[in-house]
Parts: sequence; structure tokens; C-alpha cells
Amino acid sequence: MFVLGKRSRKNLVGVHEDLVIVVERAIELTDQDFTVIEGIRNITRQRKLVKSGASTTMNSRHLTGHAVDIAPYPFDGDIDADGVINIKDWDQYYPIEKAMKLAAEELGIDLVWGGDWKSFKDGPHWQLSRKTYP
Repeated sequence: MFVLGKRSRKNLVGVHEDLVIVVERAIELTDQDFTVIEGIRNITRQRKLVKSGASTTMNSRHLTGHAVDIAPYPFDGDIDADGVINIKDWDQYYPIEKAMKLAAEELGIDLVWGGDWKSFKDGPHWQLSRKTYP
């Protein structure tokens, strides 16, 4: 069983408590260790991400604490030795997806994964739904 590290805990500060408890439960369920690489984000950082093409909106859920980015850990390694580093390797996100969705279902929390989006798929991104959490 994996546990959240200091970096993940620090990056969860200011994130909505419902999303935090999903992440905490998911780390207990996952077969793939992960780290929270970003939680709440300020407007300056969001502008930089939009300008660089790493984000497409200035209406990001990160700005309000309703989103986190989670990456396989170690995120700069190649766990499955396929030549793709973990942070860019979709194979490493599917076990995290399974754990996050199961945790959200257990807790009754409406969660959205960026990997399910039709365009601009974002494997690390998880957010509370706008419908339930406006």
C-alpha cells in the first residue's frame, strides 16, 4: 500500500476537502504509486500555462481549489520500460484512473478526469464536477 508523501500533502493545501479525501482514499487503493504535482494555482501561473499551451482556459478549476494534477511516481522514471517517461505514459495513468474513480464512487463524490475529455486529453488532471461543485 502506498501513502501520500510530503510533496503531495503540501500540494493539497487549499484544495477542496472532498477532492482531498478522494486522493487520500485513491492512494490506498492504487496499484500505481502517484504524487500530487499541483493543486491550487494562482492566476499568474495559469496565464503562463495557457500561453505555453499546457492549458486551454483561464477558467481552470485549479484557481478555485477544485482540481489537482496527479502523476505516476516516480514521474520522471520509466516504470514499464517502454521508453516513455511515466509523466507522459498513458499506461501509467490507467491504474490511477481506476483508483480515483473507485474512491470517488465509494465516497459519493462527483469527479471528472481530464483523460476522459474528448479534446485536450489531460491524464494528470482531476477535478470536482462543475455541476455538483459550481
